[in-house]
Amino acid sequence: MVKQILYAHMVDMGGIPVRQPLPTNSIEQIDPFLLLHHHIGNFKENTDPKNVGVGPHPHRGFSPVTFIYQGDVHHRDSRNNSSVVKAGGVQWMNAGMGIIHSERPSKELTKNGGTQEIIQLWINTPQSGKMDQPEYQAFQKEDLPKLSDELSVVAGKQGETSGPAKSEMPIVALMGVVSSGEKIALEAPFEHSMLYLLNESVRIKDHGLVEQHNLVVFEKGTNEVELEASTDVKILFLSADPLNEPLATYGPFVMNNQTEIMEAMRDYQMGKMGVLIEEFE
Repeated sequence: MVKQILYAHMVDMGGIPVRQPLPTNSIEQIDPFLLLHHHIGNFKENTDPKNVGVGPHPHRGFSPVTFIYQGDVHHRDSRNNSSVVKAGGVQWMNAGMGIIHSERPSKELTKNGGTQEIIQLWINTPQSGKMDQPEYQAFQKEDLPKLSDELSVVAGKQGETSGPAKSEMPIVALMGVVSSGEKIALEAPFEHSMLYLLNESVRIKDHGLVEQHNLVVFEKGTNEVELEASTDVKILFLSADPLNEPLATYGPFVMNNQTEIMEAMRDYQMGKMGVLIEEFE
């Protein structure tokens, strides 16, 4: 059932420390999942929000999705979207033909001080949709239906429970906590399924104990993943079919060949992805 376990080593992402189990030196992607970053930031009182988080930057050809486990994230973009999503919520953005966005802790979080814990996941977009219009979706914790007390269905179905996020392909995404003493079975309807443990450890049926900061990749044909927790465990569970398409990447652009990458760079430089001027009160 368990194919491999990838440890989330610490890496530096433009001065921001993140744990990165995917990609690795030997694994480019678990198609269609391209990248997973797990970040914890602690902010002192009266921190200037202009100096923290990730400032304006472009994307094209995939969906950067941010799962918020602690604190909040203020998203702004060049399509005039601006919203703060708090712990337990999700920001799901399909970059499509191109968009510029920023992700920072909110004014409230930086003023009062506190912890921000997030996962950013990059999901590849099928070739046929890479030049679609960008779309941004924001979901607070209360917008997401519960599979159990603290585990939310973000996208796809688990039994009769469906998540609200619209994706470019069928996908299952679950986030939240498997509570202490809880045993839960997660449906894995697609070819590629994986589980990331943000903290603590969990016991996986037919495998055994897996520690925190590991990404568990399941074998093709795994239809169900059964977990048992002895403490409260924060998880992200994902399942999707591979695109099986050529992959060309350069920084914030994910396309199918190098010509398309060059076009993305040109379009960004020409301002075709819009302009984002952040406003701070």
